[in-house]
Order: sequence, then structure tokens, then C-alpha cells
Amino acid sequence: MRKITIFFISALFLSSSFFLFSQTKNIPNVLSIRERAAVIKKITKMRLDGLLPRVMEKTGFDMWLIVCNEDNLDPVFQTMIPYDVWCPITQILVFYQRRPGGEVERLNISRTNMQDLHRNVWDYKAWDNEKKESQWDCLARIVHERDPKKIGINVSGVIWAADGLTAFLKKKVEETIGPKYSDRMRSAEKLSTLWLETMLPEDLELYERVVSVAHALMAETFSDKVITPGVTTTEDILYYYLQQVADLGLQRYAWPWFRIRVRDPEVLKKYGKDDTVIRRGDLLQCDAGIYYLRYYTDHAEWAYVLRPGETDVPEGFKKVMAEGNKLQDIFCAEFKEGLTGNQLLANILQTAREKGICKPKIYSHSVGYYLHEPGPLIGLPWEQENTGGRGEVKLVANSTSTAELSVTCPVPELGGKELRMALEQVVAFTPKGTYFLDGRQTKFYIIK
Repeated sequence: MRKITIFFISALFLSSSFFLFSQTKNIPNVLSIRERAAVIKKITKMRLDGLLPRVMEKTGFDMWLIVCNEDNLDPVFQTMIPYDVWCPITQILVFYQRRPGGEVERLNISRTNMQDLHRNVWDYKAWDNEKKESQWDCLARIVHERDPKKIGINVSGVIWAADGLTAFLKKKVEETIGPKYSDRMRSAEKLSTLWLETMLPEDLELYERVVSVAHALMAETFSDKVITPGVTTTEDILYYYLQQVADLGLQRYAWPWFRIRVRDPEVLKKYGKDDTVIRRGDLLQCDAGIYYLRYYTDHAEWAYVLRPGETDVPEGFKKVMAEGNKLQDIFCAEFKEGLTGNQLLANILQTAREKGICKPKIYSHSVGYYLHEPGPLIGLPWEQENTGGRGEVKLVANSTSTAELSVTCPVPELGGKELRMALEQVVAFTPKGTYFLDGRQTKFYIIK
């Protein structure tokens, strides 16, 4: 289904010039901070050189203005700058494409050292300090000299990641460039969305590496190394996970959770509903993820604690996970370029119901440079028909999403009661098909 060159990953992760480290032999190697800066700069330049001209041409903008302030950086801006950089005071990036499909001029009107990603003021007289030209006067001159026909600004009522221009700065831009050019300003929502959701093959290669780290962290947390039945609590494993993330120099995606999802009624009666000690026969679930190399991961996975005498997970539980895997397969098979999130939702649910999947529910979202943005939203836990504007975003090739979904099936071992199993994995949609980054969970983690 997919063929991704090993050159990029080899050059960035396996070269002798990169020192790889990890806190535990079970976790894939993680780059040092210095090495992360080099990798991020390399992939960002590739995106600016190759992807930016394409998305500007596709959306019809010949100029894109990104303006923000220190400590309140525009979400798009943050994906276009070096990792090892300080962005003091006001930041202004100007992108100009003289002809459709041509090279994009990338101008930095600030005192930030953008290295070689954008033309800095001391390399190119965009900001002429000798003539005491102000930062804003410089912006006006650049716009007037180039006479753009359609200017993109980051304002949006649908995609928050495309809404980074504050009300004050928008007014300041309008006053600076004057009414002639202010009338040519349009929302860059589609441009921002395409930039953020479209992945290069090299992005996908790096992203798969990131997901492998995320998978390994969950696997280790759901292991005998960490969990002692009757002693370890859900809070213990949560903070173990968080500490591992911190020790590796990574960031958590949000606030993760680890919970007891199913417990034997007799055990529940004995210890009470507020007991958080992990006990034999417990079915555990997590929803967790990391932020690394500018990519987010988001996963929901399951573990089972064996009872005395058991050597495997009860068959009823395994069948529910298998049903969830079938729904994942249906989910991936319905991905087609150009469909909206709402259309995907309807198609997936229709096929799932036709195939007899137990109470399917879909609540998936774009993931990548941001956790829940900017690509199509495919359902919500409380909305299985139409999710509004975010559900009208169209699927594009070489983008990534979560396959976040659930099935609800009766389980004999629970006396016929239903078990709702929520699964979540990161998938990549490419012209050659849809696949899971670093695979998916098809078997429970087992705690002995």
C-alpha cells in the first residue's frame, strides 16, 4: 500500500552525526534537543520550498500576510519558523508569489533570526534601518511595490488554527497598507488549512517515528514493569506515563487519562466505586498522546489484568476489540479525496451498519501539526450526522487523522451486558491508500 523512502529517516535518525538517546531500552530512540532543531529546520524548509507554492497557487492568493505578537504567536506562524529561535515583539512574515505556481518570496519583517527559512532584514533590505523606516512602513512599502491582487490574512470563524490574526493587528494592517489593498484582503482559511493538513512524504516518515514512541510509552505504562495488581493505582500509572514523557524531553498532547473501564461486580462491591487500585480482572483504558518534532499523537488503547488461573483475555472482550478493528477497516476504506467530514461520517456509518457492526459510533478528527485541527471533523460523540462548518472541510491527499471510534457489543463474561470499546489510532491518507502510522492495537496489553 505504501512505499516511503528510507533515505530521509536514515539521514536524520540513523546517521552517526546524530546522537540518539532514550531513558529506557523499550522506548525507540529519541533525538536530543539540538538534533530536533536540525530535523525541524530541514523539514520546515522542505515544506516552505515545495508545499507553500502549491497551496498558494491552489487557493489563488498571490500574497499572504502573517502578523502576530511575541507570546501570542499565530498557529500557522509557529509551523514556519526554526525550532531554536526567539521571536521578540511584533512578527511579520510576507509571502508573495509573482506568478501562479512560481517561487514564493518569503520576507521576514522582524528582528527574529529566521536562519535561512525566510529572508531576514539584515540579508535583504526589506527593513531599511538606515532610512529609519519603521516596521509598519516597511510592510506598507513591500505591499505597495508588489501590488498583490488577493491578500490572505489569518481570520476564520471555523478553523481556529487559521484565526491567528488579532482584532487589533488586523486593524493595524488595514491602516498600514491603506484602503486600496485592505479591500483585497480575504480570509486565508483554506490556505492555512491546506498548509497545516498537507503532509510531505518526509513528514509522514517522521510522524510514523513519533507515533512509534507514543505507542511504546503506552505499552510500557500498561505493563508488569509498572503495574502490580492490588497495589498500583490509576493515578500511579498516569504519573508514571507523564514522568516518562517529561524524562524523554517530550511534551504531553493534553491531559491524558488512564481508567478502569470494567470491573467485576463482586470486586466493585468489596472495594467501592471510588477505589482506584488496579485489581485482577480489571479492564483498563487510556487516552494519551505526545507532542514531538511538531507532531501530535492521540491514542486510546486497552489493557487487561489477568485473574488467578487465567492465561489470556476473556474471549468476549477479544471479540469486541475485533469488532472495533473491523470498524477501523471500514473507516479507512471510505476515505476518498474531496469528501467532507460529514460525507465521510455518513458513508462510514452506512457501511458499518450494512455489515452488522455493533452500534458503531465515529468521532474522528484531523491530527498532525495540531491536535484537533485543521482538516475534516468526522462526527462527534454527541453528533453522528452533521458537525457544522468543521464537518464541511474536505479531505485532501497526504493528510493525517485519528481513527477515533467505538463499538458497543454484549459480552457473555459480563452476563450479556454491553461493553463500549473506544479505539483511537493515527491514520495517513495518501493517493495509494489509507494506513495506520506504526500499526494499531489488535490485542490487549496483558498484566500478569
